[in-house]
Amino acid sequence: MSTTEPRELPIAEVSALAGAVLDRVGEAVVGKREPLSMVLAAVLAGGHVLLEDLPGLGKTLAARSFAQTLGLDFTRAQFTPDLLPADLTGAFVFDQRTSSFEFRKGPLFTGLLLADEINRTPPKTQSALLEAMQEHQVTVEGQTFPLPQPFHVLATANPVEYEGTYPLPEAQLDRFLMRVSFGYPTQDEEWDVLQRRLRRRAEDQQLAAVTDAAGLLGMQRAIETLPVEEDISRYCVALATATRSHRAVQVGASPRGSLALMLTARTYAVVQGRDYVTPEDVKAVAHPVLDHRITIKPELWMTDTGSHEVVQAALAEVPVPAARESQAAG
Repeated sequence: MSTTEPRELPIAEVSALAGAVLDRVGEAVVGKREPLSMVLAAVLAGGHVLLEDLPGLGKTLAARSFAQTLGLDFTRAQFTPDLLPADLTGAFVFDQRTSSFEFRKGPLFTGLLLADEINRTPPKTQSALLEAMQEHQVTVEGQTFPLPQPFHVLATANPVEYEGTYPLPEAQLDRFLMRVSFGYPTQDEEWDVLQRRLRRRAEDQQLAAVTDAAGLLGMQRAIETLPVEEDISRYCVALATATRSHRAVQVGASPRGSLALMLTARTYAVVQGRDYVTPEDVKAVAHPVLDHRITIKPELWMTDTGSHEVVQAALAEVPVPAARESQAAG
């Protein structure tokens, strides 16, 4: 991983790099530009993503492709029922040559970690990942070890098969900046996948890097300089607040949800090639950001009411701030 200090980038260059990353990843993951844009927006905002979808729809391929194009070290950890915290964090091992214990790093010490089927491992192991996601560090036998920067987790989960799984607690779900699904491709897109595989004459696909770890940090820092208008940030707060008062909601989106809305709307705007944030950016990221942060009342679990409907109702009820001509001209 590059150790070069990140340089300051203009927003226009960040947008161009983001577009190049999406174009490159799109060579491997066909026809999923919008969900891939969401994943990239979450990464540029410094967050982690839960990829919740059926098997075989490109979750692992997308994670590996983003690691290659962003120039990040990539590690895949298969989350199984017998996975221990030390299998992720690493452990102290006795070195007979020096008669001392040395720390051997686990798969968490990487740039991008694919936590495959995260809901199949016990809560104790999930808690080890939670510290890494929130604090960007791991603690082993009382000693704390910082993780490399940047560090991002793309976790996968099967939304249908729950036998033998450990549902993620709300506290951990809340740590994922977004929850994204790819869905089935169209027939033309699926045919395109087959044709690309025939032309490639190999199963694996290697993508050239668009940037590196230092470049990604530079992109993230540049986005932090982009201001957000007060009416946009208040719109984010109003949407999160509306989810808490819905009749079907037991637990609504926390202030972390409104913060995530603002941060991801900002990065999504940059990914779309703009240096200003509009209400449409907030609307675009509302479902990936808020749906997984809402808990429906147990008595409504067997009905058609879900978190998606709650967020949709909030989008319909909360007044949208008027677009500013000066902002659009920027």
